[in-house]
Parts: sequence; structure tokens; C-alpha cells
Amino acid sequence: MNTGHRTTRAVASLVLAAGIAVATGAAQSPLEPDWRQVEAETLEHFQTLLRFDTSDPPGREKPAADYVQDVLERAGIPVEVFALEAERPNIVARLQGNGSRAPLLLMAHTDVVNVDPEKWTFPPFSATRDSGYIYGRGAVDDKDNLSASLMVMLLLQRLDVPLDRDVIFLAEAGEEGSTRVGIEFMVNEHYSKIEAEYCLAEGGSVARVGGETQYALVQTLEKIPRAIELTARGVAGHGSVPLRTNAIVHLSKAVATVADWRTPIRLNETTASYFRRLARISSDEDAARYLSLLELDTPAALAADDYLKQHEPSHASMVRTSISPNMFDAGYRINVIPSEATALLDVRQLPDEDPDAFLQDVRRVIDDPAIDVQYAPRDVRPIADNGPLDSQAFEAVQAGIAKHYQVTTLPTMSTGATDMAYLRAKEMRCYGIGPALDREDAALGFGAHSDQERILETELHRFVRFYWDVVVELAASKG
Repeated sequence: MNTGHRTTRAVASLVLAAGIAVATGAAQSPLEPDWRQVEAETLEHFQTLLRFDTSDPPGREKPAADYVQDVLERAGIPVEVFALEAERPNIVARLQGNGSRAPLLLMAHTDVVNVDPEKWTFPPFSATRDSGYIYGRGAVDDKDNLSASLMVMLLLQRLDVPLDRDVIFLAEAGEEGSTRVGIEFMVNEHYSKIEAEYCLAEGGSVARVGGETQYALVQTLEKIPRAIELTARGVAGHGSVPLRTNAIVHLSKAVATVADWRTPIRLNETTASYFRRLARISSDEDAARYLSLLELDTPAALAADDYLKQHEPSHASMVRTSISPNMFDAGYRINVIPSEATALLDVRQLPDEDPDAFLQDVRRVIDDPAIDVQYAPRDVRPIADNGPLDSQAFEAVQAGIAKHYQVTTLPTMSTGATDMAYLRAKEMRCYGIGPALDREDAALGFGAHSDQERILETELHRFVRFYWDVVVELAASKG
């Protein structure tokens, strides 16, 4: 990152603009929370939730869900429980507004990915505090959001904040691989209980480098995961007599061909805004590359794309439908030429990609009658838009980031997948947010899904204060 005058001016102007927006439009709660007390309580809830083993698979979120339900009900907040499976409940709570605006949904998931305990320095469900960090599975995916949204609900109730819109809290099960018991169940069977104009959930973060915040990512869109299976068929035979029909040879060539295929660069409002804003806070050399991408298929754009593929693969994936060959199945003994071989491709499609047309393109690129190309079963999110960026919710999030982190907000399209896709398909406008994380942590094994998942205590507390301000701005009565 360029930390010179150009960066300072760009960030300062954005922060000033957001600050003005806060000053002119922010709602004021009747009382300011006692943040020292809030931090102590946040820590208690966060550590308690981390200590529940809610690994998915196998999936048993009930202890964490029961805890959340008890905390809310003891605060006098009505709770409803919805469960497709008894051990995997979804918790819904609602604070009533005056109805002058449509509801706001705060969503987080109670399950976490499973662990290999032997690889952890601290036990994965111990919530160990060490040197300013809290370690545990779910520390940044997603019990940070769960604890923050829980605290916001408690504070709104205790301070008796008058609301223009209902504020709904959803602690969902199954996000890490069993969406049928969580978001799909809620959307298909109980949508009226969570229906809202806006949703805040996971999917964003604030980037820290060397201990200094650099920029914030707010997820406003996401790619659609699909799987394509390539099946090569040939003639079986003795390995001592090589055959030109060898299925493995055909499959290998097909995989290499599709992996080398430069799928078209295509931008949308989110990604175009992302690269424009990123260019403002980057070095001149990096800025030129990011802006070149806006020119799509020009020589400059293709040269920038080549660089990103080598040095910034996440950015190369963000501008296209991506293909990653990840699984092979072929042969059963060394001296037998197999008659069949298969490969699975991890495909992440742009939201506006036509699935059938893309499959035809893959067949055309491979151009081998020995290869069958078909979609394979997968947990596919629905295709959905999120509307234009200039919504009240996005502006409130951006203003909150300016206030609490003093950095530029980059709207981002996730190359992964979140449960917000199911809500966007119902025309709910959703924004992924998250606490500040050290960019160095992922490579060192401290990030989400890693063997030493952790969060800075100070950043957990700053995230709660940020979350509070955003919700008050969006939901509290004006006047």
C-alpha cells in the first residue's frame, strides 16, 4: 500500500464525507452504552459461545442456540425457535419498532467448521486468551458476528431505544455445509419471521497490515458455486500396450485446456467500484493495473489480468467466472488402462452468468468427443442481485467504518459463498461486515478455518461499537 500524500488525501476526503453524513443524519439513542461494562459482557458471551463445540459436520448447534435463547429471554426479548432437526435449531428474536420503516435483520451462524485438535496450540474450544488474542474455532467465523449482534439486541432493549423499524435477530444453524437445516429452512418455511428490507451478516472485514488499518471490505455480492464433472471414456487394455484412446490422457489434456482458458473479464457495479476505490489508496503501479481492468478486453486489461493471476489470484477470480480442477478419479491398478476417468472442477460463476451457456462454452473449449461435460451435484446458492450500492444501509455501514476505523470502504463481491444469497434471492438487500483482522494472519495459519483461529480482543470490542452505531443509524427513531 502507498501511505503517501495521495493515500492520505483520498482517505481523508472519504472519511470527511462519511463523517458529515453521520453528523447530519444519525439517530441518537436516549443513552450512550457504558462501553467498559459492554466489553466485559461481550467477552463473557464470546468466550462462552466459543466453548460450545458446534462443529459442522456433524452439526449440533443446540447448546449454543440454547445459550443465546436464554440470554435474550432473561433480557426480556421475545424468542422463537425453529428447527428442522431437534439438535439444530434456529433462534429468532424481534424488537418491535413503530412500523414506519421495514425491518432490519441481524444474522449470524452458530455452527463452525470441524477441527483437527492435534494441530492446535490451544484447545480449539477453550476460548484461550493469550497476548491480547482470543483463540478458538469460530473466533472469526462466525461467533464474532454472533456475539456482536447479540450485544446490539441486548443494548437496544436495555436502553429502550425507540425504533422506526423492527430489528430482527437470527442465529442460524448449518451455514458451514448444511443449509437445508438453517437458511433454506427459514427462507422456505418461515420467511415471514425474518423478512426485512436490509440484512447485516458475515462476509466483510477491515484489513490491518502491520497493526494499522488499511481499508474495509463490505460484501455486497457473491459468486455462485457450481461443480462441473469431466468424464473421459476410452478402451480398457493392458498397460504394456499404450492406446491413443487412453481415458486418462484425454482427461489430462481436457483439464489442462480448461485450466488455461482465460474466461472473459466482466465487471458489475460492485467490482467496478471496488477497483476504482482500491486504486485511490494504492501505489501508482498497482493503481494503473486496477484501473486497466475497467477497460475489459484491451491489451492493458489483459496484461493487468496476467499480473493478477500470478500475484493477486483473488483479484483475478473476482473479475470472472473461475475454474479450479480439484479432484481426479482414475485407474485401479498399474498395469490396466482404465476405460473411464473423471475430474471435478470447482466453478465459481459470476452472478449474471448463464449456467447453460457457460457449460456449452466449457465443451467448446475442451473440444474432445471423448469427454463428457456435465454439472455435478453441489450446494448451489441461488442467483441474486443486491440492488444499487447507494442504499441507506450501505451508506450507514460506510459512515460507521469512517468513524471507527478511519479507512476507505471497498464494496466487494465474495469469491466464496454465504447464506446471504438466499435472502438476496428474496430481494432483501444484504451487507457482509466483520471486525478488523491482520492480513498477515491467514498466511500464518491464524485465519478463519485455520488451525489457530483467533481475534484481537480490542478489535472484537471495536466491532461491537461499530455494529451498534450502524444499527442505531438504520433503525432508531429520528427526532
